[in-house]
Amino acid sequence: MSGIKFVFLCLLLCAIIVGGLLKIDKLFGEHELNYSAAVDDIITYSLERRIGYKWLRELCDIGPRLSGSAQSMEAIKWAEKKFIEMGCDTVWLQPVMVPKWVRGTLEHAEIVKSKDHTNRKLSIASLGRSIGTDGKILRASVIEVKDFKSFASYTREDVEGKIVFFNEPFDKSIPGTFRAYGKAVQQRAKGAIEASKLGAVAAIVRSVTSKPDNVPHVGTMNSFPDSVKQIPGVAIGVEDAEFLSNLLVVEPDIEIGLQLDCSNLGEVLSYNVIAEVKGSELPDELIVVGGHFDSWDKGDGAHDDGAPCIQTMETLHQMIELGLKPKRTIRCVLFINEENGIRGALEYAKYAEENNEIHVAAIESDRGAFIPQGFNLEDSDEVLEEMQRWLPLLNKAKIDWIRKGGSGVDVSKIKNVTAKIGFVPDDQRYFDVHHSDNDVFESVNAREMQLGTAAITILTYLISQEGL
Repeated sequence: MSGIKFVFLCLLLCAIIVGGLLKIDKLFGEHELNYSAAVDDIITYSLERRIGYKWLRELCDIGPRLSGSAQSMEAIKWAEKKFIEMGCDTVWLQPVMVPKWVRGTLEHAEIVKSKDHTNRKLSIASLGRSIGTDGKILRASVIEVKDFKSFASYTREDVEGKIVFFNEPFDKSIPGTFRAYGKAVQQRAKGAIEASKLGAVAAIVRSVTSKPDNVPHVGTMNSFPDSVKQIPGVAIGVEDAEFLSNLLVVEPDIEIGLQLDCSNLGEVLSYNVIAEVKGSELPDELIVVGGHFDSWDKGDGAHDDGAPCIQTMETLHQMIELGLKPKRTIRCVLFINEENGIRGALEYAKYAEENNEIHVAAIESDRGAFIPQGFNLEDSDEVLEEMQRWLPLLNKAKIDWIRKGGSGVDVSKIKNVTAKIGFVPDDQRYFDVHHSDNDVFESVNAREMQLGTAAITILTYLISQEGL
């Protein structure tokens, strides 16, 4: 080979290599090769050490964390201590006034008039904000409503003096469980209010769940307007909802007795838990990660929203332990009172606005701790395109997509954020456990949870280094 040919081939090879690197740069960003090592470290650390999963056991041992409860306050102090122990630059508790609703110890429902099923007990649980029955047995006949939208055609003559049984099922034909939940949950949120407007004495609501068991799945009712009389509302297990529906076909005149001692106790002081790892170059630019730290008073609140909160706590921990040195400040916010008032989200949003804080991104985890799938983004096509360049790195933590969609209840309240983002794990099992005694530590898979932690940490780190 002549010297000229050799030089030509060398130049051609260099051109190919440079062209390839330019393509990598265009796809992944300027520092992709450096990020690849950091991403591998995050995933390895998360899966091998399982720090968050260990923390989740501790949190679940405290018990469920309904706003205003003793367990909620114990969990808040636990999280504050964890942030201090991990070496965060700043840790503080943000005061928030929250409503205090207590379930009480008496939740009883049974059929009190029937040819063959008198004294047959029903599996029920009071819905959030429900009032009790003043120590008495509330006894009434029952009218069934199989489609909540159809209730608009009912009259006072149909409903007055009765217990309204809202029995719209979770639509199993819809692939996305959050969409199916959204379709059926209105009967839980609004059913008792609409029933009371027509003179009903109570509401029984079929549990909004994808699991056909007899465990009641609770949640909050909307606040009653001052002009509408408050009445009790309870959730009923799916198996008993089916039983009651079938019984009403053959015995439409059955009566049910309810006895509850739940109550609303005004407002009490609680807190958001906030911690930061300061940015090394742009400390005034913030990336928020977080979830809601309260839960319903059933199960342990493991998937909703204990494990997701811990995923965001561990994001800070991994930044520190792996020496990642984020350019922008990473702030974890554990919001209180999402389940029955969003007071924590509103208080934080007010604080951020009053202090003119710059939020580059806000990432929420509130869909359980199942296998990662993607991230939802509320914002512009330009930001979406920017983030999608990072998919080859996020793929390592099982993130397949980034697309337009809702972020989360809490971060959605923050104003002037460049990107509001929601972490999206697989949702097929989430509503099996949601708001019920099924939501316990044992329902969380360690690998799935820790992969989710890695995914959130990777995205947070990339935004910190590259901006949006």
